[in-house]
Amino acid sequence: MAQPNYQDKNSFFYPRSRYYGQIKPENLVFNANLQEFAQRVGYITNLETAGKLSPEEAFCQLEALWKQLKTSKDKLEISSDISV
Repeated sequence: MAQPNYQDKNSFFYPRSRYYGQIKPENLVFNANLQEFAQRVGYITNLETAGKLSPEEAFCQLEALWKQLKTSKDKLEISSDISV
């Protein structure tokens, strides 16, 4: 029996888009954080829509994610031309 290819499974469940902006380490890290943020927002909204999370819990989780993303931007010292 063949072993499953976990790399393909991870690519399927956690897709990443290519970065087209200015190549700087802080921009690449922020882009990865932004993609993770977007993916997690999708999960939370789907769970709330399916009735697995209350609207209040979904809001709290989304608010916490937003704060994490904003902190990430501030720590990486991303220029103000990228508004978050």
